[in-house]
Amino acid sequence: MTWRVTVFLLAFACLAFAPDLPAQAPATETPVTRPAAATDQPPTPADQEMTLRQLLRAGGSIGLVILALSMAMVALVVEHMLTIRRGSLMPAGLAESVSSMIASGRYAEAEKECRQQGSFLGHVLHEGIAEIPLGYPAVEKAMEDSAAEQAARLFRKIEYLSVIGTIAPMLGLLGTVWGMIIAFQEFATKINPPVSELAPGIYQALVTTLMGLGVAVPALAGFAIFRNRIDEYVAEAAMTAEHAFTDFKRASLGASTGETRQRTSPSKASGRQAARSGSRVPPVAIERPEETER
Repeated sequence: MTWRVTVFLLAFACLAFAPDLPAQAPATETPVTRPAAATDQPPTPADQEMTLRQLLRAGGSIGLVILALSMAMVALVVEHMLTIRRGSLMPAGLAESVSSMIASGRYAEAEKECRQQGSFLGHVLHEGIAEIPLGYPAVEKAMEDSAAEQAARLFRKIEYLSVIGTIAPMLGLLGTVWGMIIAFQEFATKINPPVSELAPGIYQALVTTLMGLGVAVPALAGFAIFRNRIDEYVAEAAMTAEHAFTDFKRASLGASTGETRQRTSPSKASGRQAARSGSRVPPVAIERPEETER
């Protein structure tokens, strides 16, 4: 999904940077001559407005690198929006069906169902079902480890947005320094260079700075949004998986508690009875002091 979006954006960029083809006038059309006074007029503000294509071309080679980062950022955001969502990480009805299968003892069917889903919740439940013969404590530990592993994979997945948000302004700063070097290089050859010769370098420096910040801001914002989503959905998926094993937890803990009571109740009862009988204190005769003779 990500590489398809990237290819589409690269093709769109190629069309945006393609040179404009001059329009061919018909053979029968006669050229229209304008008066000489019209050509001497200064350009209007509408003519001086910069288009997006001109702004991108003014960035130079560094601007092309920043543009490639922006395409990768858009592709990652689109891919994360399709994959990091509740319906993708926790399919509807999976926890209920697996819980009913576990309660009825159909562990193989439940494991197959989780394997077919291939979602975050499916992986967590699959690891828990594999540890059912060892008891509920092993099941709980396996689900915790699986949830931590899957969450780490999701965090590594969105880390590229943070990298783009860090690199883009640095590239813009690099273009700024390069443009200022070109601008002030004119002073090495000319004593008082005109402003028209200094403007292109400063202009390019400002354009690359703008492009770098324009890519970094949405990249960091998207990283923060998806990080909060992952935190929320991981906690919700872990709780959902724990609820799916509620019946198994009650049966496992209830069976172990009943067996322990059955094993220890006769001996404990006899021991307690013997201890109680042996620990009785014999009654002590309380003698009243004899009255002293007056």
